Amino acid sequence: MENYNETSTDFILLGLFPPSKIGLFLFILIVLIFLMALIGNLSMILLIFLDTHLHTPMYFLLSQLSLIDLNYISTIVPKMASDFLYGNKSISFIGCGIQSFFFMTFAGAEALLLTSMAYDRYVAICFPLHYPIRMSKRMCVLMITGSWMIGSINSCAHMVYAFRIPYCKSRAINHFFCDVPTMLTLACTDTWVYEYTVFLSTTIFLVFPFTGIACSYGRVLLAVYRMRSAEGRKKAYSTCSTHLTVATFYYAPFAYTYLCPRSLRSLTEDKVLAVFYTILTPMLNPIIYSLRNKEVMGALTRVIQNIFSVKM
Repeated sequence: MENYNETSTDFILLGLFPPSKIGLFLFILIVLIFLMALIGNLSMILLIFLDTHLHTPMYFLLSQLSLIDLNYISTIVPKMASDFLYGNKSISFIGCGIQSFFFMTFAGAEALLLTSMAYDRYVAICFPLHYPIRMSKRMCVLMITGSWMIGSINSCAHMVYAFRIPYCKSRAINHFFCDVPTMLTLACTDTWVYEYTVFLSTTIFLVFPFTGIACSYGRVLLAVYRMRSAEGRKKAYSTCSTHLTVATFYYAPFAYTYLCPRSLRSLTEDKVLAVFYTILTPMLNPIIYSLRNKEVMGALTRVIQNIFSVKM
């Protein structure tokens, strides 16, 4: 490995799996989670597309969340699995840049999209008469386009800095993907400017959105409490608790990793927390939204019945 570092500009991803039976078990588990995430998110996208009852702003945003999660997990797991199977842990400088760009684009887009989904529920419950105007098709398209564009711009800003600095230490990245803050520990120049940028970026993309989500659901819960209909309260509580669960799973480990000083956390902690927001969350989102949502389960039943009726 010493030789490799001296003669190559490639990076080495040390990965997540130890070279033992435990590593093999973890590898099989991650692959199963990856397959579940692919099937779950693809099913959610197709279900929303096929069932006209789900052609509403809420489910339009949810289909985009599934699309982001599908791409998000596909940016990380295939490379990680390939490294473990073939023992080739190297990744080119350009390959690392591409993976980092897509990772940060999808991460930023998802953070903003979850905020848009919270706003959708806030308007639907607190201002139901204004809902068709505030959440028009045009507004949904603007929200989705804005999430993708801002996520891409933020990613580009990080890339411009991170991939222009010289790396003169070991090329071994102690992570399972090209996480830029982890890469910068290998830099031979002071990176305090970038660390400040990461803090600012995390605050904008994670802290502010999550604060907005928490405040909006505070208002929603107050409005739900005043509802006369028990069925309406139950439905609103179910929808809000589902979204808060998804948002917490995503924002909490992300914020801890990127806001907590490096001296107060270990690289192992970073890897474990990264599993939550890069692998577990894309798998859990379609499960949470389907199992706790009667409309989605009803749509699934209708689509299955339609398929069998066509075959008959």
